[in-house]
This record gives sequence, C-alpha cells and structure tokens, in this order.
Amino acid sequence: MAAKLDYRWHLREVMATRGMFLTTDLGPLLAERGIDLSPSQIYRLVAERPERLSLRTLMALLDILGCTMDELIEPVAAAGAKRRRAAGAEPNDPPGPGEAGVGGFRPRRARIVPE
Repeated sequence: MAAKLDYRWHLREVMATRGMFLTTDLGPLLAERGIDLSPSQIYRLVAERPERLSLRTLMALLDILGCTMDELIEPVAAAGAKRRRAAGAEPNDPPGPGEAGVGGFRPRRARIVPE
C-alpha cells in the first residue's frame, strides 16, 4: 500500500517574510501576470489550504514571491501514516503481531480429499 501524503500550505508565512501582510497586496500582482481572482478568492488562497490550484496561479505566486515550491508547499505524512511511524515501523513494513492487517481476513486454502 502506498504511503498517504498530505501537505502544509505556507503562503501566508512566505508572504510575511517578503513584507506582504495584507491579502489585498497580492491582487494587483496576480493581475499583472494574467491571474484574475476576486478578493474573496485571494483571501481563501492565503488564509486556507487550497484543495485545487491551477499551475498558472502557482507559477504566478512563485514568481511574485521569488520562492520555490519547497518553501510554499511542504509534503507531510497523512495522519494515519504518522501513527505507524511513531510506533517505529516503516510505512511499507508488514504489520507485526497484534497489529491490524489483512492476514486475519485471508481465506483458508481449500483441501480436496477423495471420498
């Protein structure tokens, strides 16, 4: 099973390090690059973690802020994967004794015996 990933959105922090403290500062800079967002969309982009983001908008943000994607988006393990790592197991290790896994749900092999 593949590890589940999540991310942290650092737009507000990156803006602050660049001296931009108001979401309204971002609107004209995005418009210069052909990205037309309403003030409420810009606020949500800064204040909340976006679920969908166009690559054009992402590239415009990177250009405006002079940063890399690593500074803006931080990949992290999802909540379920954190518990497993905390127990000392690697993400792809099979479950140990007493841990939930598929082993208890596998059917037994049928044995055919002659009559």
